[in-house]
Amino acid sequence: MLLYLSKRIARSFLTLIIILTVVFCLLRLMPIEGYFQNFDKMTPQQIEVGLKEMGLSDPLPLQIVHFFQKLLHGDLGTSRIYRSNVPVSDILADKVPVSIKLGIWSMVVSLLVGLPMGAFMARYQYRWFDKIGTFFIVCIQAVPAAVYFLYIQLYGTQLFHVGLLFQIDDPNYWILPVISMSLGNIAFYGMWLRRYMIDESNKDYVRLAKAKGLSEGNVMFKHIFRNAFVPLAQYIPTAFLNTVIGSIYIESLYSIPGMGGLLVTVIKKHDNAMVQGIVLLYACVGVLGLLLGDLMMVTLDPRISLGKKAGDR
Repeated sequence: MLLYLSKRIARSFLTLIIILTVVFCLLRLMPIEGYFQNFDKMTPQQIEVGLKEMGLSDPLPLQIVHFFQKLLHGDLGTSRIYRSNVPVSDILADKVPVSIKLGIWSMVVSLLVGLPMGAFMARYQYRWFDKIGTFFIVCIQAVPAAVYFLYIQLYGTQLFHVGLLFQIDDPNYWILPVISMSLGNIAFYGMWLRRYMIDESNKDYVRLAKAKGLSEGNVMFKHIFRNAFVPLAQYIPTAFLNTVIGSIYIESLYSIPGMGGLLVTVIKKHDNAMVQGIVLLYACVGVLGLLLGDLMMVTLDPRISLGKKAGDR
């Protein structure tokens, strides 16, 4: 287990280094306007001095080395346009908790609704509950998310008597964004859990349990559900990342002061340092999500052996 964990962590760090290096190089191909707030009013001499102060006049390999050296000390750079001469880490420290809180609530709602929905759809296959759930999943999968997001905002603000501009201290203003961000994951969990449970219900251990006299409901929820949930659990950490990333549109729609709206703003303003810092954060969460997903598979499924290779005895 420790050997496997060490290898996965090493691979995760290598993946993260590659992602950051590629992003760093791509941003260096962007126009230098993204590093100056009043670029149009600056003389060529001032631009050259500014580039030297930021280390952008050095060769690219040397810039990469300096970038990782600063990163090891927690220095993500300095915003030049979004907030003049303010460290990127200070800006993210104000934004990250809002997006994480929004993502956590959305994941909680997704799990509490999506998992029971998928289980009952499998339990009552081809009946009215299964048909309603299938209709919901098809609608969420087929209709562009922006369409039902707008309808939820249009009619939800009237239903809950809230305004269009988000107020972080009012719990009522969290309801619509959380619902909007939960719908995709609810459909995902419901669809795949139904499929996995139906596949498990045709296996020999289920027939044996029924032959011993166990009730259908007992077999379905105590045996089939546990085994069907194992492959789905692998995607829960990654789904949290997708939920946070998916908040880009939601946060912009409701004017939520989180990471999603911030990414859109800094891209429009061509603040390269801010873009780099946000991509770094997303990359870290993504790699961590994949690592936690693998560990959850190992923890939940005792059939997975990490100490032996396939075919060893």
